[in-house]
Amino acid sequence: MVKEYLFENLIDLRESRGLKQKDMAKILHVSRPNYTRWETKATIIPLKKLNELCNYFKVDMDYIVGFKRKAKPMHNDNVLDKKVIGENIRKIRHKYNLSQNDLANILNTTHSVISYYENGKTLILTAFLIEICERYNESMDQICNRK
Repeated sequence: MVKEYLFENLIDLRESRGLKQKDMAKILHVSRPNYTRWETKATIIPLKKLNELCNYFKVDMDYIVGFKRKAKPMHNDNVLDKKVIGENIRKIRHKYNLSQNDLANILNTTHSVISYYENGKTLILTAFLIEICERYNESMDQICNRK
């Protein structure tokens, strides 16, 4: 289950543009029930879809997620790069003197998963990225190199 404040801005942003959930589902190429689960916080939006959503509205991830109250205008052509994101996760881990095992324990995952993220083999799960950002006061947009 998603923390209460997370993704509150998702509904507000959609409604402020006069869009319905079915419109957003079509824009993001997902089913309406799947999109609805993101808004109702039954599941967390995958990072790729979150990036697409932010690109569509030209706003930052930190706003959509709820880390910030005011949206920051962004370009609509941000592309996620697994290697860059992995390098940024590694930098944060080093900044806080954490081993891969330490970070794995914090995120309740395995050392190999952290290694895959840091080496750009797998895109980090949104939930893990949120946990890192909350715990260490980091920006999702900076980690994802969104401009």
